[in-house]
Amino acid sequence: MEERTPARGTVTQRAIEQIKAMIADGELQPGDRLPTERDLATQLGLSRSSMREAVRALTVMGVLEARHGSGIYVTRLGAGDLLETFGVVAELSRGEQLVELLEIRRVLESTATALAAARIDKDQLAVVTGHLHAMEDTEDPEEILAHDLAFHRAINAASGNETMAAVLEGLSTRTFRARVWRGHAEEGAFERTRRGHAAIHRALAARDPEAARAAAAAHVGEVEEWMRSRPDTEPLGREVKTDQ
Repeated sequence: MEERTPARGTVTQRAIEQIKAMIADGELQPGDRLPTERDLATQLGLSRSSMREAVRALTVMGVLEARHGSGIYVTRLGAGDLLETFGVVAELSRGEQLVELLEIRRVLESTATALAAARIDKDQLAVVTGHLHAMEDTEDPEEILAHDLAFHRAINAASGNETMAAVLEGLSTRTFRARVWRGHAEEGAFERTRRGHAAIHRALAARDPEAARAAAAAHVGEVEEWMRSRPDTEPLGREVKTDQ
């Protein structure tokens, strides 16, 4: 078999690249069972120990899945399965890295919201409206947080771009938002957030992509600027318990 990988890098890294190449080339499809460790090592001209480490690494990444008593399988390779690490990065980041993540979210969320304005149907808009009204009808921070998450999740789903929605889900977990709410709420954020959501909702209802893009960018940008003023923000794993 022709060598697929560059000569540089560790043997395990090369093994990882070779397995990924088999998936990319269609030799292994989502849901397929991998050959046995011995057969795959022989096929790729690698040691079994290197193959074992490569399979372990790809399993951690979510590319492969170990099924007890059955073997190793290629996962569905859905965006949500492969992008879970974004959530870990968002939850543990601080300082400039946290601001950079918010910059990414601002760019992607404004794009997703613009797409949603062009594509959202009546039922999807009703879901968004329901979460908007629920946020307006409560002062409970936990309820506001839950509906804030659901509001944006519904809009991202209405964009019709599953991969973008998955990235945004990872960049804005419940724990991440709780971290922002905890400090931001002390500065009157609830009312500003409600106004921001109302502006986004008006643009969606009007089916106006550019207004939706601007409203979403302003909404996330406000949080971004607040975070810039707090460069010492701690990683949130020690601050907020998450159950979702």
